[in-house]
Amino acid sequence: MVRSTFAGFSVAQLAMAASQTALDIVGQNVSNIHTTGYTRQRLDQQSVSPTGHSVMCSQYSVKVGQGVMGTGVSQIRDPFLDIQYRTQLSEVGTVDAMDAVLARLGDIFDETASTKIGVALNDVISQLQNMARPDTGGQDTYDTIVRSAMETFINLVHDNAKEITSLKQEYIDKLTGSESSEIESYLTKIVELNQSIKNSQVLGNPALELMDQRNQLIDELATYLPIDVTYEEKNMGANTKVETLKITFTDGDGTVHTLIDDNEKGSVTITEEQDMTISVTVTSAGTGAMKDVTDVLGEGVLKGYADMLNEKGIYGGDDTKGIGFYEEYFNNYINEFATMLNDLNGGQGFELFETSDNSGTFTAANIKISEGWMNGTVKLTTSTDPNAGDGAYENIQRMINALSKDDYQFTDPRTNSVVFEGTFLEAYDFLQNTQGMERSSIATILKNRTTTLEQIANSKDSVSSVSLDEEVMNMMKYQQSYNAAARLMTTLDEALNTLINNTGVVGR
Repeated sequence: MVRSTFAGFSVAQLAMAASQTALDIVGQNVSNIHTTGYTRQRLDQQSVSPTGHSVMCSQYSVKVGQGVMGTGVSQIRDPFLDIQYRTQLSEVGTVDAMDAVLARLGDIFDETASTKIGVALNDVISQLQNMARPDTGGQDTYDTIVRSAMETFINLVHDNAKEITSLKQEYIDKLTGSESSEIESYLTKIVELNQSIKNSQVLGNPALELMDQRNQLIDELATYLPIDVTYEEKNMGANTKVETLKITFTDGDGTVHTLIDDNEKGSVTITEEQDMTISVTVTSAGTGAMKDVTDVLGEGVLKGYADMLNEKGIYGGDDTKGIGFYEEYFNNYINEFATMLNDLNGGQGFELFETSDNSGTFTAANIKISEGWMNGTVKLTTSTDPNAGDGAYENIQRMINALSKDDYQFTDPRTNSVVFEGTFLEAYDFLQNTQGMERSSIATILKNRTTTLEQIANSKDSVSSVSLDEEVMNMMKYQQSYNAAARLMTTLDEALNTLINNTGVVGR
């Protein structure tokens, strides 16, 4: 059987077309080598099998394929690495958020500055020591000096209390404002891209660049919540298939929440509570089912911030020493401080301190110098012996010992569990040391998780990002393929010329 005259030309033409398309893709890859989020593309090809029927068909007939066909353009991605990368993103997001808050707490309780609480407390003790010296005269003068030192101390306490409150409010505003809007923006844009991608695929376009944009948004969303992403093909009829995407979040209770289901969108709502904590509610796409997931977030930026804003460590029976732990401990510290000095000064009627809100418990925000001490009707009690003469300062020495030498138990009022035992000076150091150790621990975890994330990202980039060396090799390969196909067409042309002009000529 003699094959079709132009069958070889068709094979050569298809080869040239495939090589030319492959070269176009190489150009696309090279031009986007520095484009953020771009995924390397490749031409999908398949061999065209022989078709048709011949009446001369026999076991000795040799049928050859009809060339190569480009079936589409696809991205080179590893789904397993995508899952690993997004999982690690949420884990890094948790500790990164916690580290940021702990760093700010460190600024509040930083004792490297000269005007800080530890320095002010030491100054109070020094002034009490000056007052208690046997050769010191003028009780009224030193009473005023001690009170002035105490006012400085309390002003710094108030400053710290305000900074703690401001820190909480800052992060609450950030979460309920910019972060909440960011999450909503990601969900909205992903749904819009889902629709654009489907529209392009219906028209026969692969929409790979739109997929790159969507993948970037999904990665950003993964920093907030531990999400799962699944893809499905949907038959639109007339042999047209489009890709649909579904994003879910599984909380710590095992409940699956659908954030995105093709063109349907759920929501993540962050709300400020009355006690300056936050709550996170997820509304599932399609069903509208709502659930408070604050305590079961798993991992992610929302988890990190929620723990630091909501949890109080031992004071709340929690695992995380959030802002509440430092606030509760500091208030407890100030309450012990004021109560102890009031008792040593004589108790009721001789109070050195009182609360600004008339409550029975001192806090860093409500402690103040008593009106009696301010107007002079109450003074530091130098001696508890009514018959002691001038120069008896044993009670001042008790105050000095109480502040610098005597051990006290600082407990959780809720459970009476001992949080720290030691002197007042050591107790304040404990607050700083705890913050420092927590920050160091979180920083170590953050470094380890970031290192793992970078390793996964490098593996992911080795698969998906553009390699200039590899693209240059592809360029040479497809150029040679194109040249070979062109040479094949020339050879076939020469063979056809021979067949037409140099065979079957009678009478020459």
